[in-house]
Amino acid sequence: MFTATAAQSGAQKYEPLSASVQAALSRTVSDRAPTTSSFQDSLAAVDWLSEMSRRLEKRIPDREGRLEFLRSVHYEATRAGLDPQLVLGLIQVESGFKKYAVSTAGARGFMQVMPFWIKLVGRSDDNLFHLRTNLRYGCTILRHYLDIERGDLYRALGRYNGSLGQPQYPNMVRAAWDRHWSYARSSKLALR
Repeated sequence: MFTATAAQSGAQKYEPLSASVQAALSRTVSDRAPTTSSFQDSLAAVDWLSEMSRRLEKRIPDREGRLEFLRSVHYEATRAGLDPQLVLGLIQVESGFKKYAVSTAGARGFMQVMPFWIKLVGRSDDNLFHLRTNLRYGCTILRHYLDIERGDLYRALGRYNGSLGQPQYPNMVRAAWDRHWSYARSSKLALR
């Protein structure tokens, strides 16, 4: 049994989708588990996972759970064409890395996905508290909003949070991304 933790996020707003967009999003969220790594090579994986794991240790103390979480974030973000560190910043703001977070609007999980998305593009048995399901939906939705906004991250983040046109949320995500999750692989890390 779990206890839901209240999240301080807004809520994605239902917007009617054309049949073709709905079908494309449905295909995207229904894809199965990865068969390959999303990292360029094993050294890149070790470097990124080591660095991000160190940064996330206080929030997710269990090492194996933390590594599973990070591998899943990297895979789903990369799959959706998103920067994995951006997704970590968004999760920090949305749920504080709490798997069972529930907002006052009813958004669920790490990425605070609204349940209407299940009816719109998913399957009735999709569980938004399941790690991979939540990340798959969240990354797919953010990618969708980026596409709608023609790459404008500020507006896409506003849509994601249900606060389009208001600066607070996009600025918080950007600050979390820059301050806590910014990462550039250095030659020092590669030589470890």
